[in-house]
Amino acid sequence: MKIQLLPRSGRPDFLDFPWSDPLEEWPRDRVVDVARGIGRHVVRFVECEGSLYALKELPPELAEREYRLLRQLAEAGVPAVEAVGIVGGRSRTGSGEDLPAVLITRYLEFSLPSRLVIARQPVPDLLDRVLDAFAEQLVRVHLAGFFWGDCSLSNTLFRRDAGTLAAYLVDTETAARHGELSDGQRAYDLEIAEENVYGELLDLEQELGPAQSRDPLALAADVRRRYERLWSELTAEEAFAPGERNGLHRRLGRLNELGFDAEEVELLTSGDGYRVRVRPNVVELGHHRRRLARLTGLDAQENQARRLLGDVAAYRRQIEQPGHPISEAAAAGRWLAEVFEPAIAAVPTELCGKREPAQLFHELLDHRWYLSEQAGRDVGVTEAVGSYIETVLRRLPDEKSVVADFSESA
Repeated sequence: MKIQLLPRSGRPDFLDFPWSDPLEEWPRDRVVDVARGIGRHVVRFVECEGSLYALKELPPELAEREYRLLRQLAEAGVPAVEAVGIVGGRSRTGSGEDLPAVLITRYLEFSLPSRLVIARQPVPDLLDRVLDAFAEQLVRVHLAGFFWGDCSLSNTLFRRDAGTLAAYLVDTETAARHGELSDGQRAYDLEIAEENVYGELLDLEQELGPAQSRDPLALAADVRRRYERLWSELTAEEAFAPGERNGLHRRLGRLNELGFDAEEVELLTSGDGYRVRVRPNVVELGHHRRRLARLTGLDAQENQARRLLGDVAAYRRQIEQPGHPISEAAAAGRWLAEVFEPAIAAVPTELCGKREPAQLFHELLDHRWYLSEQAGRDVGVTEAVGSYIETVLRRLPDEKSVVADFSESA
């Protein structure tokens, strides 16, 4: 037997697991029941040294392929589950029967499969948010030069992102990486996505009941429209007249508002002015996320980061004195020490699994605004934290690791 791992601080070596037994025969005390999407392969979740890991049985060549592709997705900055390692050369004790390889990935904390997302209705306009996140995920996969091949809601996990949802890719068995995708490859992936989403929405409607009076066929077709609208905004060539000297800055500003950065642009001049061209493989999501991390060291989803940066800016205006400006970095440091960290530290330990810190702070800001409207005055963070914990947070289900609450197939 061979265990191939990506070494990380605090990560276990997995040597003490019963690898000579098929996953479906592992004793109940070795596995954790966690909600997951529908899949073709046997998957089990295990807890080890305080963290959860997903174990998936696959033929050795598929396990190696998915392991490699997940690592490449991580290097390209595409949200996906984190590859941990592969267990190969498994043979069943006694019979000598060859068992499938096992791909080990890190469980994505605070994530929900699509079935639970739709069952729990975690955000307003749920289906619109699901389809927006799914379409954006497919755009990001294509921008990085990956052909997915099995684009589906079942192969996607969703995390809260400041009133919206962020999507993470789970399954890469059919994926392939290219330098840059052709229009035909992207169109084929969209066809697969549309067909899969239609079937999944029908299944979900039958299983959970209609979430909204929306036509599954129209919703599936809407994935393509959402995708094409975002792809065009990010990559379309744009013409500017000779006198529009700030045209480039406006275009880059729109990219930043969408949460994207362009590493490089092309300016093509002509007698009628100039054109701005952004190649797909130089567009990267995470503008606000990277800026927040640079200023505070905090890791957040893109829209969470946007919200937190807005609070940093408001705090900076509050503490600045006339004639004594404060740099953005200095204000961010004080905000982190005097506002964010005390608010998060006030949450009792037993409630920390209900929301990740950035999402909790976003919801706290919403709660503070609601209390201030009721009181007719600005309610401070300290008062808002206490009210949020007692009237909101205690009533919420845990989401750090979601225990399965309905029958799941392997």
